[in-house]
Amino acid sequence: MVLEQIYSPTDLKRLKYHEMILLSQEIRELILDVVSRRGGHLASSLGVVELTIALHRVFNTPCDKIIWDVGHQCYAHKILTGRREGFEMLRTANGISGFPRREESAYDSFNVGHSSTSLSAALGMVLARDLLRE
Repeated sequence: MVLEQIYSPTDLKRLKYHEMILLSQEIRELILDVVSRRGGHLASSLGVVELTIALHRVFNTPCDKIIWDVGHQCYAHKILTGRREGFEMLRTANGISGFPRREESAYDSFNVGHSSTSLSAALGMVLARDLLRE
């Protein structure tokens, strides 16, 4: 399994094209399995698997920030950013959150609550970066 070799987004950079296709399928199977038992946001998570792989492969996360609106699309992101083993406990009392949580990972840029907060959060991050000259 390709997924078993992925511990962080850095691992994506060495994958060949056909391995990324296999990885997408494995991530979808994991999401489908867990969400069917734990509940969650299935369609939106399945719809962004390739996008999530591409974003993490091309950009230098967590330095480059990925902003998810609402967080319904963040499951593949969580799996690829070191939370694959904890994904089985998605949305449980002692498990990982169903949404991005800064306390959970450096790859989660901000805590998402309601829809459409992503634009204002991204703008604030850019302004802060520019003010601090980072």
